[in-house]
Amino acid sequence: MVLILGVDAGGTASKAVVVAPDGTVLGRGTAGPGNPSAVGSAAAVAIGKAVREALGPHDPGGVVAGVVGVAGVSILADPGVATAFTDQWTDIGLTCPVEVVADVVTAFAAGTTATSGRVLIAGTGAVAAFIDGPRIERVVDGLGWLLGDEGSGLWLGLQAVRHTARHWSSSGLAVRVALHAGAASADDLVHWAQRLPLGSFAALAPVVCEFAAAGDPAATTIVGAGVERLIATLDALDAPDAAVVLGGGLLSGDTPVRAGVLQALRARGGEIGTAHDPALGAARLALRGLSLQGRSSRTATST
Repeated sequence: MVLILGVDAGGTASKAVVVAPDGTVLGRGTAGPGNPSAVGSAAAVAIGKAVREALGPHDPGGVVAGVVGVAGVSILADPGVATAFTDQWTDIGLTCPVEVVADVVTAFAAGTTATSGRVLIAGTGAVAAFIDGPRIERVVDGLGWLLGDEGSGLWLGLQAVRHTARHWSSSGLAVRVALHAGAASADDLVHWAQRLPLGSFAALAPVVCEFAAAGDPAATTIVGAGVERLIATLDALDAPDAAVVLGGGLLSGDTPVRAGVLQALRARGGEIGTAHDPALGAARLALRGLSLQGRSSRTATST
């Protein structure tokens, strides 16, 4: 059986899908974080696990094309990380080339049939990019929690902890964050935050969204600030008339962040799509590449 592989590997989870040439989904798999910038070579292991689950009983040798969308793809320039990915493909039994691209490329493909336009992603991190065919023409943010990722899940969680430390027990959100941290005082919260792995702040994003949806003033202010930052990131691409695809958990799910971004974008008009299934978008890219190869071969033969 001819198989096509697509993978979406982010800071929270790795998701794989195997499809037939007509696009029929034959299998799906999920594993742990697949961002090599955050977890190094362990990302390749998680992605490999998701791919094996998606393949199920199917012969890996039947995979004729594969695309993997990865957050933090630039780290693949590290020989150790690149080797870890190559070893995974070999261990799985894949014999075809597997193309690894930035997650913004696969997210864009998941949300529109257009070949060029903008994509805005807000999940654990946040980034915007202008896509033209297979190329990324411009990128804004995606700089990590210390230098950017404004409006992301990690950013929201960090703002919630900062609010709690400064306004101890002054709001429903502050009480909930303190409960989440198991902190009995602001000093306890400070010590907890300093010991916490940085990515763990993103676990508070659903709490912020829940309280904002319920009208909590502090959470509403944080979400509003996040929406403003995401729109500013998108606007920095300087392509106001191009189609937009929204991706990542905060912008593809039913969240107040998505609602705020949609409200701002709809007021401007233009096409808006959503990357509900970036793994499937990766598979579509693999299929598109396979089709282009086929046309090139036929052209070469005819000439």
